[in-house]
Amino acid sequence: MTRGVTGGRAGRAGWALAVLAALGLPAGACGTTPGTGPGTSPGTGTATGTATALQSGPAATPTPSAGSLVAGRYQPLWPFAEEKQARDWQESYRSGGHQPWHLDAERTALSFTQGFLGFTGVDQVVERTVTGADARVSVGVRGEGGGRPGIAAVVHLVRFGTGPDAPWEVVGTDDTTFSLTTPRYGALVSSPVKVGGTITGVDESIRVQVRSTGSARPLGESCCASAGGEDALWSATVTFQAAPGSTLTLVASTGGHVAEVERFAVTGVRVAP
Repeated sequence: MTRGVTGGRAGRAGWALAVLAALGLPAGACGTTPGTGPGTSPGTGTATGTATALQSGPAATPTPSAGSLVAGRYQPLWPFAEEKQARDWQESYRSGGHQPWHLDAERTALSFTQGFLGFTGVDQVVERTVTGADARVSVGVRGEGGGRPGIAAVVHLVRFGTGPDAPWEVVGTDDTTFSLTTPRYGALVSSPVKVGGTITGVDESIRVQVRSTGSARPLGESCCASAGGEDALWSATVTFQAAPGSTLTLVASTGGHVAEVERFAVTGVRVAP
């Protein structure tokens, strides 16, 4: 997880009313069309507001060497597992225009959400902020009766590699009312792994999955942890199978009030030797 962005903290009743007002109610690998995002135009909407919350970036220096990281500090979560894959795509794009969606931060964020995570109902781009090689794309679900979409997560992307055609890579999410802070970003983990964070909400049911680029199915799953309150702690334990040294995406999601998935958060870790 990378930290920091959209929405403020609300109380139990305030959050529930805001959700009801705002919302109506497989894995894409490098070189394939990922999910539904690249094949369609991302939805657009009006931003529901932006506020700074937690500091963006890893909580501590990740353990892998800088050569396996994005911009020397971020975990490569999707769509490329390593920089060589990104360079291979650049070569194919330069020679034949292969998979141009990698240059679109919005499409990459939606494809990650729908194709990799499987959250097909989260199909709107609500807001986008791009600063140089860094992007934040707020994705969400359609508002009731055509109203403003509700933000499910702010996906953090960074250009992977060098040059004007360096592709976008998902490196985490910026979390506010729903966070995933344990284990820390970039930590070495083993199975089973304890996952947790905080949430503001009412009668939440939190599902946790362990995912990896190149795998169509979760490597592990835990459902469902009950939680509720304001800045309330939540936790779960997940068993998984993965190769030592591989990068994993831990994803926590909650919903069920007005949509199947209303909020989610991800963080990047690596499997201990």
